[in-house]
Amino acid sequence: MICLSAAAKATALRTSLLVALLVAFFCAPTSHAQIATPDPGAMAGAPLPAPELADATITVRVLRERMGNNVEGQAVALRVGGSSRTATTDAQGRAQFEGLAAGTLVQASATVDGELLTSQEFSVPARGGVRVALIAGLQRVAEAEKAAAATAASEPARPGVVEFGPESRIIFEFQNDTLTVFYLLEVVNNARTPIDIGGPILMELPTGASGVSMLQGSSPTASVRGDMLTITGPFAPGKTSAQLGFSLPQAGAATTVQQKWPVALGELFVAAEKMDGMQLSSPQLTDTREMNSDGQVFIMGTGGRLNAGDTLVLNLSGMPAHSQWPRDVALAAAALVFGVGIWMALSPAAARASADARLESRRERLLADVVSLERARRQKPLGAAEQARLERLKSDLEKVMAALDLGPRPGDQVTTR
Repeated sequence: MICLSAAAKATALRTSLLVALLVAFFCAPTSHAQIATPDPGAMAGAPLPAPELADATITVRVLRERMGNNVEGQAVALRVGGSSRTATTDAQGRAQFEGLAAGTLVQASATVDGELLTSQEFSVPARGGVRVALIAGLQRVAEAEKAAAATAASEPARPGVVEFGPESRIIFEFQNDTLTVFYLLEVVNNARTPIDIGGPILMELPTGASGVSMLQGSSPTASVRGDMLTITGPFAPGKTSAQLGFSLPQAGAATTVQQKWPVALGELFVAAEKMDGMQLSSPQLTDTREMNSDGQVFIMGTGGRLNAGDTLVLNLSGMPAHSQWPRDVALAAAALVFGVGIWMALSPAAARASADARLESRRERLLADVVSLERARRQKPLGAAEQARLERLKSDLEKVMAALDLGPRPGDQVTTR
């Protein structure tokens, strides 16, 4: 199972990706067709790094209830340390503050329709700027949507179809040099009543998926067993969240991940934490670009709709490769100890003597190799390959010596009763 810290990392990564998406949203109005409109509730009051702005510049965008519903002519206050500055929003709902001292703590606020809106407190960056959105009426909208959803959900389910919505994400990151994958999926029912698709959504995860686990925030109707994700219907109006993580321990420097979709995916969005010279490609990605969020580089790819039954093919190359020899040595040592134990159980004296002889011989060879490399290291630093070999030899030597310590040595006094 994926540990709780990995689930926490998934949440942090999702936040980082949201930041990068919002930067793209604010900076590139023409990209709406490729990147889904962000959730206003998730972005309200959050400071978003904006490297494209002039240094030490803050822009505050004021909206009413939803994105695009700009509030023009609105007074905005920016608390700067112990003083305050004001500005008025333009036709895009933006108020801009310039010439701020880097490192100063600031907080934006505005009063819209009698509602006081405040941002989080944040520091003015030395490089680039920060964008903040203040959104009025979110609680009122949420309450109305909740009431409407409750009314609709009480109606009988009817036959229909659902799909994974455009806010669904596939995210790759690395944990201890192991490729880890997060599926942040949202099943969308656009009808006003519950929908019965004739059974659950069954989604078989990619070959090699290991340690599959549901993450916090998932609907109780979503579960995993082995490598199978099950989301049980009927599906209520709106969104049903299914978030899970798994690792691909067999992935090497280059790997291909394939995922068949049991229902349609409204819009493809893939993000990968970039390590070294890693590249992400797929015939189904129409746009791939790199984005920097809080100093971490992500590769982001978007694509069009995938129909039910389509298979997504993602190619990852240039990934950090990790050696398999520590695992192989550990398995070999475990097998050796297990074999010695079985042999000793059948014929303790003869088995132990024979096993010891082989282990003693191997210990001498390993010791000679270690001594040789240590002498060479005193003369000059070892290369990467030689250093790795030295560490491997030391590890092997420790395991052999541990095996020699098992049980009585030849010549020991054995007392029987």
